[in-house]
Amino acid sequence: MEQQKEKPSAAANPPIPSCRKKKNEEATFLEDLKDHIDEFIHASMDEHKSCFKKTINKMFRMSKVVADKNSETSGVESSLPLRTTVSE
Repeated sequence: MEQQKEKPSAAANPPIPSCRKKKNEEATFLEDLKDHIDEFIHASMDEHKSCFKKTINKMFRMSKVVADKNSETSGVESSLPLRTTVSE
């Protein structure tokens, strides 16, 4: 018998990979930019749509993670009492 283990939430939603892969890790910035522009120009409309959807989903997923982290923190704030003195 095979037991199924409960997966953590991070495993259920794996990070979305980038649409673009670097061709050469040792390329200069300008070489990398040229490759990126060539890749963009020669991509099909389906590739553009897919990449756009992945990017939007990644942005929403990241904003949800940030919102969840902010809601988990305790709302304890410390403040000093306001003191006013009136001199006559």
